[in-house]
Amino acid sequence: MNTKINAQTKVLKDQSQVILVNNAKELSQWNLNKEELAYVAKKQVAKESYILINQFSQLTFIQFTEDWKKKTEAEQLENYRNLGNKICAALNAHQYKNVCIHAASNENFTLAIAEGLALSNYQFLKYKSDKKQTNTLNSIGIIGVQKKDLETLQILVDAVFTARTWVNEPQSHLTAVVFAKEMKSMATDAGVACEILNKKQIETLKMGGLLSVNQGSKTPPTFTILEYKPKLAKNKKPLVLVGKGVVYDTGGLSLKPTPNSMDTMKCDMAGGAAVAAAICAIAKAKLPYYVIALIPATDNRPGENAYTPGDVVKMYDGQTVEVLNTDAEGRMLLGDALAYAKKYEPSLVLDFATLTGAAAAAIGSYGTVFMGTASEEIKKSLIDTGKLTHERLVEFPFWEDYAKLINSDLADMKNIGGPIGGAITAGKFLEKFTNYPWMHFDIAGPAYLNVADSYRGKHGTAVGVRLLFNFVKKLSK
Repeated sequence: MNTKINAQTKVLKDQSQVILVNNAKELSQWNLNKEELAYVAKKQVAKESYILINQFSQLTFIQFTEDWKKKTEAEQLENYRNLGNKICAALNAHQYKNVCIHAASNENFTLAIAEGLALSNYQFLKYKSDKKQTNTLNSIGIIGVQKKDLETLQILVDAVFTARTWVNEPQSHLTAVVFAKEMKSMATDAGVACEILNKKQIETLKMGGLLSVNQGSKTPPTFTILEYKPKLAKNKKPLVLVGKGVVYDTGGLSLKPTPNSMDTMKCDMAGGAAVAAAICAIAKAKLPYYVIALIPATDNRPGENAYTPGDVVKMYDGQTVEVLNTDAEGRMLLGDALAYAKKYEPSLVLDFATLTGAAAAAIGSYGTVFMGTASEEIKKSLIDTGKLTHERLVEFPFWEDYAKLINSDLADMKNIGGPIGGAITAGKFLEKFTNYPWMHFDIAGPAYLNVADSYRGKHGTAVGVRLLFNFVKKLSK
């Protein structure tokens, strides 16, 4: 459902509404009748702060927010987004189409309600024959918020929806070639330059990591380059985003088990989806920041001439890798992309990838593991942005001790480091292809959910899109 977010000056006829109050005294201005006020009072006695009144032609949602003021700004924002999720569920259950939010004292809190509402309304029903399950909510009106801020929120919500849909698409539709074409279509619409390198061009560049992973597939790989360079950009040297684009991962010859593993591996391109959607949202919002995105894409299969454990692969920058596990494929194509990023002399590189089960096992779906060589100032800015968007970041140690675990007797490095610190040794592998400030984000935990989680929904979450957009928005100021 493509939810529209609009500015309004008053509540329309038969339109549901959201009212935020600190205490019962403030209800006098909202024209509730005696029965409704009595109902609210009864709910308050029961210590309920969220109250739904069914007025038959509309729903009125009342949220008492006084207790929330004791929380941090990040916690309050998440409370308001979760409120939006509750409201969305009720509106669709009652089959209402429109809702109006009366502004809170803090505009960011109002926007958070709308964000939670809109993101909760996402559905992926493309392959459903029965369309009765379609959500009815189609518009969110907001009183008292600047139109430009609503337009920015709409751009961000649409980008999240696109990234979620890419992640949810089965590989039977979203091959590496189709993924590249869809990214180009989105880029064209956003005013982002796009170049797609085909297999022959990738071979000419000698991107051995990407090519080796692709050897088991009949579908050729792609390498998509997206560039947004506004005239009045705040930065001369670009921010480069790199996203893993493995559209399906069987594990290759190091075959994955199917239950709870291979059956969800259509999501292994979630990093690529996140950076592509984010750069297009940044461009649509006209943020004055120079950004480039690189997305190497392929599927990883055990067929054809599949690369094997024991192979030695020569990467784009000439370094050699001893392959000990073909299921550690993401780092192979990311290594090529990170080395390729050097040509842009970037100010900062951020890579996003569903890279390791170790990261997911460590912190679950509650946040993203990150590590790297960027300045403490950049790390703090990213962590703070993660808190405010609730796409929280946990920094793992990045000691040189872990680099020793990927030393190889046969080549420059191994592509796995053994049973200890798997997420970190993967990061140490990637570091070898960088010579610039860089951070690696392992989104294996939060990228794809088997159980619905508030406004993040079920299945593809598009984690990273909101984090990146708001981080660049902050840099732009």
